[in-house]
This record gives sequence, C-alpha cells and structure tokens, in this order.
Amino acid sequence: MSRIVDGTSSPQNVAVLVFPFTSHPASLLRFIRSISTLATHMQFTFFNISRSNSSLFSGSSSIKGFDNIKPYDVCDGLPEGYIAPSGNLLDQVELFLDTGLGNFEKAIKEAEAETGKKFDLLIADAFLWFASDIAEKMHVTWVPFWISGQRSLPVHIETDIIREKLGAQGQEDKTLDFLPGFSNEFLASDIPKEIAFGDIEPPLARMLHKMGQKLPQATVVVINSFETIDLKVTEELKKRLQKLLLVGPQHLVRRVQSDDDDDEKDEEDDGCFQWLDKQEPASVAYISFGSVGALPPMEVAALAEALEERRFPFLWSFRGNQEDFPQGFIGRTNRLSIGKVVPWVNQEKILSHSSVGVHVTHCGWNSVLESITGGVPMTGRPYFADQNFYMRSVEVVWRIGVRIEGGFFTKTRAVEALEQALRLEQGREMRQRVGILKQLAQEAVGLNGRSAQDLKALVEIIRS
Repeated sequence: MSRIVDGTSSPQNVAVLVFPFTSHPASLLRFIRSISTLATHMQFTFFNISRSNSSLFSGSSSIKGFDNIKPYDVCDGLPEGYIAPSGNLLDQVELFLDTGLGNFEKAIKEAEAETGKKFDLLIADAFLWFASDIAEKMHVTWVPFWISGQRSLPVHIETDIIREKLGAQGQEDKTLDFLPGFSNEFLASDIPKEIAFGDIEPPLARMLHKMGQKLPQATVVVINSFETIDLKVTEELKKRLQKLLLVGPQHLVRRVQSDDDDDEKDEEDDGCFQWLDKQEPASVAYISFGSVGALPPMEVAALAEALEERRFPFLWSFRGNQEDFPQGFIGRTNRLSIGKVVPWVNQEKILSHSSVGVHVTHCGWNSVLESITGGVPMTGRPYFADQNFYMRSVEVVWRIGVRIEGGFFTKTRAVEALEQALRLEQGREMRQRVGILKQLAQEAVGLNGRSAQDLKALVEIIRS
C-alpha cells in the first residue's frame, strides 16, 4: 500500500529481479513497462547484471515508458578474470545462480540505503524461485512473472509426479496424458531431460524444480499469454495457483499502450522492408533461430542449398559464421533478389508483413507468439528447454506449423517443409488457422479483452 506522507500518497517502490540470460531480461522489461504505463505513481528498480542493463537501457532516457524504471547493476557471479567459453552459456548461468540470492539481497539493501526508501513489492522472473524468500524477509508481496506460455508451467509444478510416473531414462515415448489438460499427443521426449529423467541437483535443474514448488505459494502468478490459446491448461493452472493472471501477448499490449512503434529502439533494417514490399503475398520464408540458438554448419548449408535451388524467397536473420553458407551463396541470392541475409531485424514487424508466408524458427515462446500475432505458420527446428514442447503445441494442438522431419535439416527435408508451407494447400490451411488465433490474441489485449482486464487487476493487486 502506498505510504502517506504529509497527507499525500508517496510512490510505491518496486524491486524487479531479472534472470539475465537469453530473452528473459527484454521480456521482463517489456512487462514492467506495460505496468508502469498504467501505474505512473510506481517507481521500478530493475536489478540486472551490468552488461544486460547497458544493452536494454542504452538511450532509454529519450524513449517513452522508461520515466519510472531505473536500472540497478547486480553482480554477475563470474570470478575475476573469467573468460566465457565460446558458445557455452550454461557455465555463466550456473555461476550466476550459485551466488544469485546473496547478490540480489546485497543490491536491494544498497539501493534502499542510497534512496532512503524501502521497497513495497518484489516482482521477479519466475525462474528466480529464491525471490520468494527475499520477499518474505522484506515482508512484501512476491509477484513471479513467467515469460513463457501456460502449457509448459504444469510440467514444472508437477515435476515430482512426472519423474515418479516416467521412472528411469528410456521412457521418452511415454505420453503425458496423466497430466490434467494434456492429451496423449504430448510425449516425455518433449520435456527437457533434466526435468523428466536427469539429475535434479545441477543449478539449472534445481532452479526449475524449486520454482515449480514455490509458485503455488505466490499471491499471484503472471504469464505472458492469453487465455483462449489454451483454455484447458489455463483452467488446470487456476486450480493449482492462488491466482493466475494472463497478460499477453505482451508485445501486443505494448503496441496498444503506445499506439505507435516509436518506443522501440531505432535500428537499421538493411532495406528489409523495401525488399519485402516487392515480394508476392505469403511467399517469403523468414528464418531466425533466436538470440542464442545457432544451426550446426551442415544444417545451415542444407537449408541454404534448398532455398537457392528451389528459389524460395527468404529473409534470414543470421548471427552465426557466414563461412557456414555454401561459397558465394549470399552474393548470388542477393544479386538475383531471391533473398537477404542480415544480422538483425525487428522480428515482430517482419512477421506482420504481408509477404511473409512461413517462419522457420526454434519455437521459443516469444517467436511462437509473434508468429501467431503476425498470422504466419511455422516450420520448427527446436533446440532445447521448452522449445520442443511448443513445437508440439504448434503442430498437434493448434495445427499451425510442422516440425522439420527427423528433427534436423537436410536439403530434401528443407525443400519439403518450405513447399508445404509456401506452395501447397496445407500451408493455406495453416494460415487460416493461425489467422483465427491472431484474432483471439488481438481481442485479448483490446480495451475490454481478458488480458487487458488481467493487467488492470494486477495493478490493483500491486496497489493494495
């Protein structure tokens, strides 16, 4: 509750704890900005590691929506002189988690001492289960934010039951129909091995297990999704959690709130939109595997050969080694106007362009949501975490995409998948179904939509 000072309400002071890897910081910041737009009296302190804060808040003083959000650096847990192994993020995650509880507590105390103000509330990435303990010591409410969709959350809440039912490794083909809200189309192999079969003591596995145990204790759990995308699972979660609020898709919420795109960082688009404007409707394959994932070199070459040989128009957001492409591929396809390879694009805007006909993706939740709200079917090549889980949802629940046959690209498999999505009747049917989900998402964030109502309800909970 806001403190009364000289007859007026003083701003609520909110601590925000960040899991500083992959898309988590940007997703949490987007969520905080959506709250801050509705609650301008609140002050948010964004506790995050230095390099992530620097990236997120660069130039933020001139961007709408940052007036009451301030970054505060937290120790990353890396030893002095630490050099990150190439491509190995897991070591950094584990070192961060080993010291995360103490580092966050220290930073919170320092921030309170500097401002002379105590924090009234703690919002945290749901991964940071220990935020519950910090909030309890501070005598404030803990609000966990789950950046993914609702279907993967029961897997973490019911981890002990899953491990008991599945037993030892080798049961990957067992179905998950013993979980309420799940059909027999979901398999044990869709779940990360550390949840279903592996050693639960390593830091990352322990984090997910602890999170699942703690979330039912939270006053409210907030999810970046919308209710009608998965009604059965939503109802089951409501039985297991004290209160569940679905406030997504967050990128649509921000679009509605800002009524413009000028709150996004101004980035060069390398002529992508001018090029897309010249393509036929629903003809282009947009290819991106997230901010962390990278295709193995053999798969990069196979996909590139398929694109060039069959002349599929493509836009490839590529962060890997360009030597993995067939020799001369980028130059030839650029000269022939078949496609473009660029280091970065505004994915949300690209997927909303009428010429994009399929998203070749790793099936991370943000990418799935942005494909749905763009009305674009998916060809999935998942890597890790819950990506296999959402690939299964895309393919068998919503029927708006297909997994690459065999789980990895060969030239033949890439040609078959791209032809199905871009040139055959199956692709048109997938576009119709994803169009229905797009409409449901737009309705959810509309003025009287359920996600908009849940966001307002959350602000009221925070106020009280």
